[in-house]
Amino acid sequence: MTAPPRPARLTVLSGPSGVGKGTVVAALRKLVPHVWVSVSCTTRAPRPGERPGVEYYFVDRDRFAEMVEAGDLLEHAEFADNCYGTPRMPVIEHLAAGVPTLLEIDLEGARQVRRSVPEARFVFLAPPSLDVLVQRLSGRGTESADAVVARLERAQVELAAEREFDEVIVNNDVHDAARDLAALIAEG
Repeated sequence: MTAPPRPARLTVLSGPSGVGKGTVVAALRKLVPHVWVSVSCTTRAPRPGERPGVEYYFVDRDRFAEMVEAGDLLEHAEFADNCYGTPRMPVIEHLAAGVPTLLEIDLEGARQVRRSVPEARFVFLAPPSLDVLVQRLSGRGTESADAVVARLERAQVELAAEREFDEVIVNNDVHDAARDLAALIAEG
């Protein structure tokens, strides 16, 4: 008889909007395809090229509120008039099966997860500089000027929270950052 798998450690990746979390995670998936990356749900509309159930689960506000009320979300937050959250059960199931699991979430969500899963590893993805972050956010072209300003204001708060994290990775180069993140996940 085989022993059940040893539960895996949850890794939480956070950082300011525009720092390149999604790009680093995409590179990580190529390096370490067995890492399971949680898919969040959101009330915002899909951006061009986003597919339901791949980048996000797209739900309306009523469904999101039901999920919060039922305790179905490990963490949730509202930003720029949209709600975001991490479905709880898939995370629990993957960890119990011994699958390294990664959450890519915002600062508020990371703080919520720290309260409920303090044994997780919390990794902050930092930009090389504030100027680089401003360029990345402005260059997206997917949001209104007001949304970019709101994200920049929020980024100032998020950057100040770096010391709350167990590890910091500076995203000077996507591939280096992905390798650093893969090494942390491999440590367990």
